[in-house]
Amino acid sequence: MEKLFKLKEHNTTVRTEVTAGITTFLTMAYILAVNPNLLGASGMDSGAVFTATALASALATCIMALWANYPLVLSASMGLNAYFTYTVCLQDLKGIEDPWRIALTAVFIEGVIFIILSFFRLRESIANAIPTNLKHGITAGIGLFIALIGLKSSGVVVANDATLVDLGHFSSPQMVLCMAGVLIIAIMNHFHIKASILWGILITWGLGILAQLTGWYAVNAENPSLLPTFTAASFVPPSIAPTFLKFNFSWMMEHLSQFIVIVFSFLFVDMFDTIGTAIGVADKANLLDKDGNLPKAGCVLTSDAIGTVAGSIMGTSTITSFVESSSGVAEGGRTGLTALTSGVLFIAALFLSPVFLAIPSFATAPALIMVGFFMASSIRKMDFESDVADAIGGYLAFLMMPLTYSVATGIMFAMLSWFIIKFCTGQIRKIHPVMYIVCALFIIRIMIQIL
Repeated sequence: MEKLFKLKEHNTTVRTEVTAGITTFLTMAYILAVNPNLLGASGMDSGAVFTATALASALATCIMALWANYPLVLSASMGLNAYFTYTVCLQDLKGIEDPWRIALTAVFIEGVIFIILSFFRLRESIANAIPTNLKHGITAGIGLFIALIGLKSSGVVVANDATLVDLGHFSSPQMVLCMAGVLIIAIMNHFHIKASILWGILITWGLGILAQLTGWYAVNAENPSLLPTFTAASFVPPSIAPTFLKFNFSWMMEHLSQFIVIVFSFLFVDMFDTIGTAIGVADKANLLDKDGNLPKAGCVLTSDAIGTVAGSIMGTSTITSFVESSSGVAEGGRTGLTALTSGVLFIAALFLSPVFLAIPSFATAPALIMVGFFMASSIRKMDFESDVADAIGGYLAFLMMPLTYSVATGIMFAMLSWFIIKFCTGQIRKIHPVMYIVCALFIIRIMIQIL
């Protein structure tokens, strides 16, 4: 262990690292319940998504542990999984048979591009070209977007012909239990209880089972039973056959310009999400160099790119570094042994699929709402005073994402408004060449929609 992870150099021990790894896994294990629910809404097989998510998370995390030697744990990106289903599959590709196959193809291409960019160290340069305000605005917007998904899936927010949205009915057990779950997570978070989000999901699910046993939650075609089914065969991990290598390259070639826009949206969000998370967690672990840079940044970025490619092949959305890794750092995790421990636990979780797959959407909705809360806090980092282009661009990002129900649309409004204001206010020299390419792609997307 000492030779592999250099424990003494990082002033840590095996026991501390293993404890930190367990802590990190518990704080992010909710993804194994949330991701099958989210991607299942796109038409994918939930069991296959569960297995693919666990395997891809374990693979990417172990690569991070053994190659970069960082306490960073990776899994399916919150926000990009919602974009995968609710923007790409249910909006952009609405009416197309098995749209998730096209979305998986986009994720695969994104991962391949990232491997190439990481190899030539271009990924950091591209991310640095994006204005900081836009990054914070987009992060906050994604937070509002996934929170809205949680509110909608649990019936807290419902459609209204007159006002577009309305409050659900308090006679609905899903609505009441969802809001109870939000309060439970918030209270547990206040008292710094470890894995508060996971505990919140499990407690909400338990309350749902009580509601079913008392007759308040009526089991029918729309509301399946909340009780998990345990048999000898149920502990065998679900097969990934329904989603394995289910790409659709023919549609990609026939609709190349539209496909490029979809890939770019995945690329953009994943790009600064991974870099921002990695730097933030490394800073807390005192792993940055004297200039504030992240040593072995290429290893970190390549790890998530490989995880994304492997995940798309098996059948899950973009894999990226999780900010919950900071919980393990807070417990003393400083090396890849922390990540390796979490990776092993993802493998162990494969044999608990009856538990994770029985958790209903109203029990995972509080996780979406609270993760949205944490992401929306990025709005505090925005500068609303110095430059109007930066301020309006960031503002439109977090405004348009939830209101148009699309991450890509929010990014488009942010980028184009920023570019136009910069151009019209005589700040052409401040526009990075990368932004010309970005805005050109979005203009192509608009033209496609018009034509």
